[in-house]
Amino acid sequence: MISFEDMQTFVEVADGGGITVAARRLGLPKSIVSRRLVRLESELGVQLLARTTRGASLTEAGVSFREHAARMCLEMDVAREEMLPTGELRGRLRVAVPSSFGPGHFAPALAELARRHPLLQLHAHYSDRYVDLVAEGFDCGIRVGYLQDSNLTARKIGAFAAALFANPEYLRVHGIPKKPSDLLEHQAILQGTESWKVSDGTKAVVVNGQGRFKADSAAGIAEGTAAGLGVAALPVVIAQSYLEAGTLVPIMSDYSLPEVGVYIVRPPGSHVSRKVRVLIDFFVERFSANARAT
Repeated sequence: MISFEDMQTFVEVADGGGITVAARRLGLPKSIVSRRLVRLESELGVQLLARTTRGASLTEAGVSFREHAARMCLEMDVAREEMLPTGELRGRLRVAVPSSFGPGHFAPALAELARRHPLLQLHAHYSDRYVDLVAEGFDCGIRVGYLQDSNLTARKIGAFAAALFANPEYLRVHGIPKKPSDLLEHQAILQGTESWKVSDGTKAVVVNGQGRFKADSAAGIAEGTAAGLGVAALPVVIAQSYLEAGTLVPIMSDYSLPEVGVYIVRPPGSHVSRKVRVLIDFFVERFSANARAT
């Protein structure tokens, strides 16, 4: 008899491209995942996966069965969620969180969410590197900035104000930029190939700065700027502690930058798990409360 766990395991292997990813998503040893696949294939009497040293690919029978199995697993998940008492969350929720913002801004919220739902297993992974939600087995992720993942479903939950900053000693030596064109004469500290959209309230100008120091996190950019390596655009919440320490000062205060969006992203699919829905609603509520408080 085919078990739901075996079908669910097969779907995870099929979607993740291999046993290792599926084991991580399910929180199981790879040996158990392999055993479930063998049992499922034995029950069906067909080979569902072609195993290789690089992972696993679906056979023709596997492609066909995956569609039926995924639909049945989805219906079972929905049914299980509907059976839970209102407000009660169970199971595991894996969330990818940016480390630059995580400790001070998202970690307290995630801890409070776990406190409110004592049956929920909340696993938060903090990193500023790009995280492939599907391949690495995450239910959702928090992203700050401009989204580039067209295949992910995103919900904006808030925004951070942004501004231009520099170290006071750097400005003493190199001068203080007064207008957008002046920025081109300075070292720009950037995250990748970003550009700055600077507005005086009536007209916006895109500045494509150049510099020798880059970082893949807001914290890294803030440290480089505070060390006097150039000028940078930063979320104000990241710059705040440096402002208080006197290692950063705002520049070009007559100009504004677009807000930095905060999003919860999830793998594509029509069904949003109740755990993810609750997390989204909680963060929207929390960001709204913070905005009212400030």
